[in-house]
Amino acid sequence: MDISKDLIAASSTPIVLAILAEEDSYGYAILKRVRELSDGRMEWTDGMLYPVLHRLERLGFVESRWEAREGERRRKYYRITRQGRNQLVEERRQWQAVDATLRGIWRMVGDDPFSDAPLPQT
Repeated sequence: MDISKDLIAASSTPIVLAILAEEDSYGYAILKRVRELSDGRMEWTDGMLYPVLHRLERLGFVESRWEAREGERRRKYYRITRQGRNQLVEERRQWQAVDATLRGIWRMVGDDPFSDAPLPQT
């Protein structure tokens, strides 16, 4: 299943903030976590992730630091801020409203939205 670029873009902020709410992380680990959480259905790239991280940093939702661990190369770690946690709460509220709306619509349409049966009237 391919997920549209529009839907991936729209969901990127709450996904990244939620991952960083779990723990501080770096780019490759965030990409891996997205793949893991989506059971492989979302394959983000560096070119998609880093603009999101930079935007979230400009907005004050995340902070970054360089860290070098013994035997590893330096990595830029990202951490969610208090403002970012507040934004995550707001993002979750908005996505729950979208989810509830879609579930209601899908209940009205039924199992086969492509059938010739007329849609229920409300």
